[in-house]
Amino acid sequence: MKMVGRMVAAARIAKNLTQKQLGVLVQLDEETIASIEQGRRALMPNVAELMDHHLGLPGLLTVAAHEMPPVDTTPPWAEEYMDLESRAVALSWYESIRIPGLLQTESYARALFRNRVPAHPEEEVEALTVRRVARHAILRRKAPPSISFILWEAAFQARIGGEEVYLEQLHHLRTCMDLPNITLQILPFGQTTHPGLNGPFILLETPDHQHFAYSEMQRGSLLISNPGEVSILARRYAMLRTQALNTEQTRGLLSRLLGET
Repeated sequence: MKMVGRMVAAARIAKNLTQKQLGVLVQLDEETIASIEQGRRALMPNVAELMDHHLGLPGLLTVAAHEMPPVDTTPPWAEEYMDLESRAVALSWYESIRIPGLLQTESYARALFRNRVPAHPEEEVEALTVRRVARHAILRRKAPPSISFILWEAAFQARIGGEEVYLEQLHHLRTCMDLPNITLQILPFGQTTHPGLNGPFILLETPDHQHFAYSEMQRGSLLISNPGEVSILARRYAMLRTQALNTEQTRGLLSRLLGET
């Protein structure tokens, strides 16, 4: 990815174009062009074809994009977020239908990946699971981020992977709640208003105090840096926190789901 990124940068400079100008030509923003050139974001084939056309290259970037070796199990559109997540000082995460990746047990993560349609080959399921579990190191690093999670109660209704996986996941959530840097709240059913109906999202603060938002869709994602758009999602998250159960009430609900009360 870094090699292809340097090729893009060299061709752009040879044409006396700025990253912003190239972005306009290929319908990407300046930050995305910078991420591609730095090797933090994969060059997608459709973008490569446009770059070849506007940079006067005989299909070189298109070949590179198509022949990129499949060594990275993370979807290309998520790479930039993963880089930011690994360095974040604060995360605010709203999830509506599944347990957030940073809180998933190995068995739950594996079960999620096995639910994909079309199905992953088993070796890819294992590679994805290892990658997902490796992200848990963020929670226990020397200077861990402060993380707030809000989960809609719907995330607990589907017993992905079966009863044993489900119960293990609930126990794991209670264990994670004991970490001093983690706050977990459940948004219960029965609310007459719901500011998160448009789907899950993540708010992120970097070590130099930049603020981003991230949202995934069926076949892609959106990393948001515009302060106004980030502010809208931050206000939605603040409203979700006021409507969610507090931490002790959340512990009580987890206990009930486990059949302990």
